[in-house]
Amino acid sequence: MSYGNSRGAGAYQQVHIQGGVENADPHGLVKMLMDGALERIRFAGGCMASGNVAGKGEAISKAIDIVGALQSGLNPEVDTPLVAQLDSLYDYMSRRLLHANLHDDQDALDEVSRLLSQIRESWMAIPAEARQVPGAGA
Repeated sequence: MSYGNSRGAGAYQQVHIQGGVENADPHGLVKMLMDGALERIRFAGGCMASGNVAGKGEAISKAIDIVGALQSGLNPEVDTPLVAQLDSLYDYMSRRLLHANLHDDQDALDEVSRLLSQIRESWMAIPAEARQVPGAGA
């Protein structure tokens, strides 16, 4: 019976996420990616503490994928040092996540979580009027 409940909860979550993605603007999509990575990192920490090696590996792998998506979403044509700095920071976070996975290093997970949370806070502080991309038609 609990299988049916967890399956239903998973289906609800999938619909909720798909609905959020379909209705999100680019700023909202980046927020969703950051939130997803932070959630995977928290889950990986729990798996690490309980000895769930497979769960830890899967969660960290997904977090690395999300950080890679954030990195690939950077626009190198934007003339600001921030793009290069974020590119380097995302690369660093991916390497730290890999290290955490290989060495069961909770401190590395905590470090990436702090860094990504700081980026997320800054991202969310961008005023709504500054979120529009010139020439995007919105």
